[in-house]
Amino acid sequence: MKQVLQNIRSGKTSVEDVPAPAVRAGFALVRTAASLVSSGTERSIVDFAEKGLLGKARARPDLVKQVMERARREGVLSTARAALNRLDQPMALGYSSAGTILTLGSGMRGFRVGQRVACAGSGFAVHAEFAVVPRQLLTPIPDAVDFESAAFVTLAAVAMHGFRLAKPQVGEKVAVIGLGLLGMLAAKIAEAAGCMVLGIDTDPHRVELAKRLGLRAVARAVALQSGAAFTVQRGFDSVLICAHTPSSDPVQLAAGLARDRARVIVVGAVGLEIPRGAYYQKELMLVNARSYGPGRYDAEYEEAGHDYPAGYVRWTEGRNMEAVVGLLADGSLDVRPLITHRFPIDQAVSAYDLMRRKRGAPYLGLILTYDAKRAVSAAKISLPAPVAQRAGAVRLGVIGAGNFAGAVLLPAIKRAGSVQLVGIASPGGLHAKHTGGKYGFSYATAQVDELLADSTINTIAILTRHDSHADLAVRALSAGKHVFVEKPLAINERQLRKVIAALREATPAPSSQSQAAGGACLLTVGFNRRFSPLGMRLEGFLSGRVEPLHVHYRVNAGYLPLDHWVHDQVVGGGRIIGEGCHFLDFLAFLVGSPPVMVEGRALPDVGRYREDNVSITFTFADGSLGVLDYLANGDKSFSKERLEVFCGGKVAVLDDFRTLEMIENGKRTLVRRPQDKGWVNEWRVLTKAIVEGGVPPIPYEHLVGITRATFQAVDSLRKSSPPAN
Repeated sequence: MKQVLQNIRSGKTSVEDVPAPAVRAGFALVRTAASLVSSGTERSIVDFAEKGLLGKARARPDLVKQVMERARREGVLSTARAALNRLDQPMALGYSSAGTILTLGSGMRGFRVGQRVACAGSGFAVHAEFAVVPRQLLTPIPDAVDFESAAFVTLAAVAMHGFRLAKPQVGEKVAVIGLGLLGMLAAKIAEAAGCMVLGIDTDPHRVELAKRLGLRAVARAVALQSGAAFTVQRGFDSVLICAHTPSSDPVQLAAGLARDRARVIVVGAVGLEIPRGAYYQKELMLVNARSYGPGRYDAEYEEAGHDYPAGYVRWTEGRNMEAVVGLLADGSLDVRPLITHRFPIDQAVSAYDLMRRKRGAPYLGLILTYDAKRAVSAAKISLPAPVAQRAGAVRLGVIGAGNFAGAVLLPAIKRAGSVQLVGIASPGGLHAKHTGGKYGFSYATAQVDELLADSTINTIAILTRHDSHADLAVRALSAGKHVFVEKPLAINERQLRKVIAALREATPAPSSQSQAAGGACLLTVGFNRRFSPLGMRLEGFLSGRVEPLHVHYRVNAGYLPLDHWVHDQVVGGGRIIGEGCHFLDFLAFLVGSPPVMVEGRALPDVGRYREDNVSITFTFADGSLGVLDYLANGDKSFSKERLEVFCGGKVAVLDDFRTLEMIENGKRTLVRRPQDKGWVNEWRVLTKAIVEGGVPPIPYEHLVGITRATFQAVDSLRKSSPPAN
């Protein structure tokens, strides 16, 4: 399918062929009929993308600070690689469209195939021939509303939410500063609600256009005088700032226009240097509107489909969209005069050239149009680097094309060698195509089944969110594939049992010694630290021990916001199951077996954390003790990991996989090397096991035992920790 993409690194806007997205539960596949280009939000994105690296750094000093902190913690080279990979990711432009439902995922009650709908949401209602949109961001279109008008729904909902925040009354005077598309819509909505509106803009063309559309409008230079006359010297009851400028002039102008105790609502993106005296003297209330209403940026609402009760939240973003469609249907809001240009999707770049003033014509509403008769395109597309099959090779299919895949794992696989990259899948198709082309895959797809059914693929790597790991591993094993699962293997006991059952079906017996060459499917998990050079050196230093050992592993994990998906018990499993398994595996690697007993305690969450400031003690069969201190309350600029081992007259200290200090009989050996957490070596070991035949890279009793131990750790924390306060 055709889709409009923005490369943030190069600044290039393009229309490319990408795999059609795959529908999933709670979403609908929509054939797009029309989409609206946002001259505010989208222009700011393309303007940022056109800046050089120095310009981007000046525009986003907050991101520069994060990069510098990571460089101190993880090294310059790996940080630079990750930052450039993130910049290189294509961004899907667009967030307001309309079309027809082609396919419904489960849980889409109230919608039907063939229904006309307005669509919203960045990353969902994109400029593409087909889009997958969640139910809360879909609104049915009445017969009286055409697709082009319905494509305005998102931007009009932004204007409506800003207008509602002003709490207007019929007959009140409203000033709208900025007469771009957002300002025009806000003015039209205010008039439809029975308010008297005066529009203001610095651009004389916009002022004249507003007048031709029946609005009262004046230039910025005469705004104060005209506003005083318009309000009979009382001042405006509310001021809506819909401009898009780094200047704080709109905020300052609003103070002069507003009456005593009026409301100033910032709907656009402007400078916020507020003149305290003017706002103090009039006791003005200033509110920064957040997009198109309650529910925005809440994944539970937008993606999980959990609506807010109307009795408590009357106007959510979804209900604002419904209200906009209602105004369009009864004629109270007519957006058709706002459309100045139409471009077929193939010529979408011309729309952005116009918006960036690369073409001289004035513009307002830019609509992209789509071929309504075009068939649903394939979810699989070929890439420029076809793979020539080699006998006895690892022929890889990858499920998941996120930042970890592009910045960490695929570079490691390329460095490991002896792996043929065949197919890569991601639900939206976009990142699969980009990452697949970058690393030389033969094809990209949005459908996991394409990889599982491909007889040329003998190995599957699963790099998705945690809740899908176990199910995908079971499906891949059932399809006769070797499987690499990025941690964790499972996030609950039910999932783990399914994996164990699939292993029994796929192999003669689920033991570490039973995997001979000749057809047995191997399973491994991305516990890379046991394959790190310094980790293996440490294990060798401790080999031959006759006494139990004591290991203390301190992890400065860093804070994650409470709404991060890893904290979600259903999706991420929590940080101990989702990431703590990494560190427990390394303890088990040094001891040589999984733990037999687990005890944990946690600091109170105090409303800021979620079971991620913990101290867990693991007891092993030989009497060894491992203590894992996993902490989210530290400073991320400090080193992430430090491990100390005491055993039989030996002491060892491993610091962030950069230095290893070993002391024995008074002799101190210090080994330094660039940070290497073992990603390359784990793939070399896995590749050798697949090609030559042999035991799994990590014994299955470790994979199962470690996964269960993380479940036991969380259970212990909940039984022994004090309640949050």
